[in-house]
Amino acid sequence: MREKALKQLKEGDFILVLLVLGLSIFGIVMVFSASYYNALSKFGNPYKYLIEDSMWVLIGWVGFVFFSFFDYHYLKHLSWPLLVIGMGLLFLIFTPLGLTINNATRWLDFKYFTVMPGEVIKFSLIIFLASFLSEDPTRSRRFFKGILPTLLLAGICFAAIYKQPNLSTAGLVVLLVVGMLYVAGLPRIWVTATFIGGVALASLAVLAPGGEYRLQRVISFTDPFKDSLGSGYQVVQSLLALGSGGVFGVGLGQSIQKTLYLPEPQNDFILAIIGEELGFVGVLVLMAAYLGLIWCCCHIAIRAKDYFGMMLAAGTTIILSLQVLMNIAVVTASFPPTGVILPFVSQGGNAMVIFLSLMGIMTNISRQAVPSKRL
Repeated sequence: MREKALKQLKEGDFILVLLVLGLSIFGIVMVFSASYYNALSKFGNPYKYLIEDSMWVLIGWVGFVFFSFFDYHYLKHLSWPLLVIGMGLLFLIFTPLGLTINNATRWLDFKYFTVMPGEVIKFSLIIFLASFLSEDPTRSRRFFKGILPTLLLAGICFAAIYKQPNLSTAGLVVLLVVGMLYVAGLPRIWVTATFIGGVALASLAVLAPGGEYRLQRVISFTDPFKDSLGSGYQVVQSLLALGSGGVFGVGLGQSIQKTLYLPEPQNDFILAIIGEELGFVGVLVLMAAYLGLIWCCCHIAIRAKDYFGMMLAAGTTIILSLQVLMNIAVVTASFPPTGVILPFVSQGGNAMVIFLSLMGIMTNISRQAVPSKRL
């Protein structure tokens, strides 16, 4: 029994579960702390977001347990149906089911619950591309039979998500697709060409008619204090929170910025509240946890039993890494505000369930892994 536990520890399986559990619990605590005054002001119930977040974490852990024991090879047979469902949800946004909040239609309202298709499509694409590329590993190097159809799929997803509008998620989807292609062997010339094309497309999206608010975000990003009460307000409040925290923070629950200064502190900018309450040390420990989790995911991808498992693990690692990096960049004013959440920590039901389910798949891949290889 002891040898089995030590083996799991070495393989990263036990560490992954421990890190995900720790991040989930930490997320519940910080969502409650960050949202207390916001929930009290909006709903008259300071526990509103705590209850909702706890419920989604619980559902997410049901998904985690299910996918931990559900043989990931069966997902290969579900890749097309999952893609159809993901794409279908994306286009349902443009029907009366689409729910508009703050001038953005990013949710589907099914009366008793809402679905965010931009999150679901990430899950669908990871499984579909892992299946598509594992059927013929040379597809990542063949233009007409691999590269072109994959990039066209990414382009369709980009256009549908961009129209919501949600440029950040649209960009993440493209980066996910290109990243998985690169892991599968996409020639560097195509990576460079895709990068240049992506920059050009993003620039066009910002400068095109109707993209005024995106342009304003980019301008405010370069100097948020220039319009500290307007377009730069959220970033300025985030920086003030991080600066106020210092090295050790002001103490858990003692944040000033969460008292209706920083908008929606439990979502995209929860890291700012963490920095204020727990200080630089707290943020450093959190980043170490994420680095450990990403390392575990990389380790699992390397040890995967087959090509399909490796690509599933690679896709999960890519989307996890991208979202952590982008969220940190936004909160520290190193990147324009995007609306990308911090995995496992930010309040967000759909994303929580998706990420915990993906971690369940990672655990399943690890269970069937080949003997450990030295890194």
